[in-house]
Amino acid sequence: MNFIRHFWLGLTAYKDALVFIHVNRWYWFFLIPAALMLVIYKLGDMLRMREITPHLDNMNGIVWFLIQMMFELTIALLLMKFAKYLVVIMLSPLLAHLSQKCEKVLTGKQYAFNFNLLVDDVKRGLKIVVRNIMWEYFFFLVIFIVAKFGWEDPKSSPIFYLSFAIGFFYYGFSFIDYVNERRRLSMDESIVFVRAHRGLAVAIGGVYSLLILVPVDIGQLFYVQQIISHPKSELGQFLLHLLLWICASAAPILAIVASTIAMHKLVDLGSNIYAHKKGA
Repeated sequence: MNFIRHFWLGLTAYKDALVFIHVNRWYWFFLIPAALMLVIYKLGDMLRMREITPHLDNMNGIVWFLIQMMFELTIALLLMKFAKYLVVIMLSPLLAHLSQKCEKVLTGKQYAFNFNLLVDDVKRGLKIVVRNIMWEYFFFLVIFIVAKFGWEDPKSSPIFYLSFAIGFFYYGFSFIDYVNERRRLSMDESIVFVRAHRGLAVAIGGVYSLLILVPVDIGQLFYVQQIISHPKSELGQFLLHLLLWICASAAPILAIVASTIAMHKLVDLGSNIYAHKKGA
């Protein structure tokens, strides 16, 4: 019963987040991940298109040319194909700030800046990320192996879809932990808290995943010449990927605001002894 109640709380928090962002005129926050996504993709595209002048007069020159070419091509593909994931990693400081800013509006309280505490929070965040990745990968392997025994194609197994739900949980965990950091919960205490509120984590992570995992081809946004030349055939694709790009860009901003609002409803962030009234 608690799972369903917390799950519904997480879902409705996204609606509240949209209203909250509209009331506070925070639209410009969406521009940051959107711009980063385009810049990362464009850097990858420029690397891919860059011409390398080879020195093929000896075997060492040939070997180093091949190594450089493969390295730059790999980096380019990573930047182009995984731009939206890299953006979320780079946005960690912004998400922490936005969560704190959201809490300040909700409760009228703020937190004093402490550099040492900031460093500790960054270290803790990295530990949480590594832990979540390892556990998610472990459960994925277990589900994949079990599905392999009963189905020729494990991905066609109903059991395989459990891996998505587990992914939702760990994504939601990461966003909720931004708030738990400010509540000064230890890593172990945060883990216990999120396990007790699995429904909330799954809801926050589920909506976030649906938005961030949309199959956007950022390259389509740069094909301006093709759109001008063939508007009937290309304009539809451009508009589709523009919409998907907006969804993927909005995902981390919506998720951090939604998780902060949901946590405030759940534990009353205004009672946090580590925060103080504005102007105090």
